[in-house]
Amino acid sequence: MLNSAGVAFRPAEGAADPDGSGADASGALEFRLLGPVSVIREGAAVPLSGAKIHTVLAVLLLARGALVADSRLSALLWGDEPPPTSNAQIYTYVSRLRKTLGNHVRIIRKGPGYVFDAREAEVDLFSFERLDRLGRQALEEARYEEAGQLLGGALDCWSGQALENVTEHLLRFERPRLEFLWVQALERRIEADMSLGRHRSLVPELLSLVTRFPMDENLRAHLITALHRSDRQAEAVQVYGEGRRILDEQLGVVPGQQLSGAYLRMLRGESVDPPRRPLMLLPARAAAFTGRTAEAARLRSLLLRRPSGPGARLRAALVTGMPGSGKTALAAEVAHGCAEAFPDGVVHADLHDADGAARPPAAVLAEILAALGEKGDTAQTARHDLSELVRRYRARTSGSRLLVVLDDASSDVQLTGLLPAGPQSALLVTSRTRLATVPAVHTMSLGPLGDEDAVALLAETAGADRVDAEPAAVRDLLRYCAGLPLALQIAGARLAARPHRTVARFAAQLADPRTRLAVLSYGNLDLTRTLGRALTRLSPATASVLPWLASVGPGPFTARLAGEMTGLAEAEAELALEELVDGSLLFAEPDGALGEDRYRFHPLVLLHADTAPRRELPR
Repeated sequence: MLNSAGVAFRPAEGAADPDGSGADASGALEFRLLGPVSVIREGAAVPLSGAKIHTVLAVLLLARGALVADSRLSALLWGDEPPPTSNAQIYTYVSRLRKTLGNHVRIIRKGPGYVFDAREAEVDLFSFERLDRLGRQALEEARYEEAGQLLGGALDCWSGQALENVTEHLLRFERPRLEFLWVQALERRIEADMSLGRHRSLVPELLSLVTRFPMDENLRAHLITALHRSDRQAEAVQVYGEGRRILDEQLGVVPGQQLSGAYLRMLRGESVDPPRRPLMLLPARAAAFTGRTAEAARLRSLLLRRPSGPGARLRAALVTGMPGSGKTALAAEVAHGCAEAFPDGVVHADLHDADGAARPPAAVLAEILAALGEKGDTAQTARHDLSELVRRYRARTSGSRLLVVLDDASSDVQLTGLLPAGPQSALLVTSRTRLATVPAVHTMSLGPLGDEDAVALLAETAGADRVDAEPAAVRDLLRYCAGLPLALQIAGARLAARPHRTVARFAAQLADPRTRLAVLSYGNLDLTRTLGRALTRLSPATASVLPWLASVGPGPFTARLAGEMTGLAEAEAELALEELVDGSLLFAEPDGALGEDRYRFHPLVLLHADTAPRRELPR
């Protein structure tokens, strides 16, 4: 069964109350998130009291049927300082929701969290997203009348500011994303109306919107266009001048290309073309993005947060993690999702080639400038003058609203010259190590996937029926892949290519540690090659120590123990261990009882280290 957003919800068997509360089951439910969080049954509000219980309901609905961990609920209820009784309070809130909502929903305890099964209930956010998606498609196909109706219907799903009665922690996390979706739908509906020649009737609405959102350049550009087409050029000039002053005083920037372009076309008496679609130079989006939903939401929130004040700086976010942890896939998913917030384009550059060697900064800059439509022979310039390319890049990005995605950075030096100029643009970087260029608070480290997400990722590739049919074999397979997304992706691809084979047979192939890495290879996906490329970035001394460290075992272990096992002095061993941590090939853990740092291998990195040739260590 599908809800209004096309999300599957499984009906319950029978009509019994799942928690035995005996609550009234009559009347279908409607859930509202796009305004005050509320529940409607047969046209009447269902009473819910307090910001906490509204927050729990909102978080469960926003998860769209996925598991919501207790830790996530706690963070969104109390932030970084949950009370000692947090788990008990969460249990109480969930119990109250079960009793209040009755048999039209199921809130299922599953592992360390809850799953919300809304069945046939309507959710305003899901309805909004469906109508917005259909409206966007109609607009792209020049079906303007239909697009306006669909997008108008999407906007009618809103009844105020989203999530009005939840905790500040959830509000800070989710509202910027939802408000961005509303503004984008509104701008698309205005674009449809403008394409139908309704510029005169749009002027009052646009005047109100520009007053409400004075720094939104797209809305101001639409207003200039509407005034120009209504023969009100003097007012259009005033609107542009006011916008230029506000941008200068509040952000210290000049108008971007869309606003200045609409103004110049008006001055020249030219007809105003529909807003151009932003440039998209990104890797393909995964067909079904699985796992990392909380991480994706946080990154979108960081990148969509609008700069304010004269001291505004470039928005930047960094994703770190071990090889194969899904950094690139997460960055691509987030960048695709944020693209419409950056009307001047979204560009992507890989900072290493296929063999793992770092690409020259000049070659990367030339590639980005060419994608942005920069005139001149950037390739020729790249061979001779890096400083000239940096100058052109900064001039090209100054005042632009551009999202730059830099994939697989190995050092801050690589990013020198690649940072877009001005606070209107944003930067998303992936790396195996932390970089000083990006503030620590904007750095996200990806660990192994939990079992729930690992099963979902495997099911997306191999098929849910096969995964459900052999739960014991799947548990074995998950243990051998150790939560590494690349390993799970390879396993799923191999299973999908052999539909007649059982999961148990494939798991048996992975059971032998001596051949496990060899089995985890399919087509262009090769775990051994991926880990091997990571080793090429280590210093020669650390690369030679790694195979000897395999004898220490998975850990946790100290630098002192590593020194004893390898014959190195403790200080030398610690230097090697810290470099491995920086390269995300080793995990650092909190200090032990004796105040010593402790380290731990990921099981698949340990296997790779154990199979690498051992060279004599320098003494």
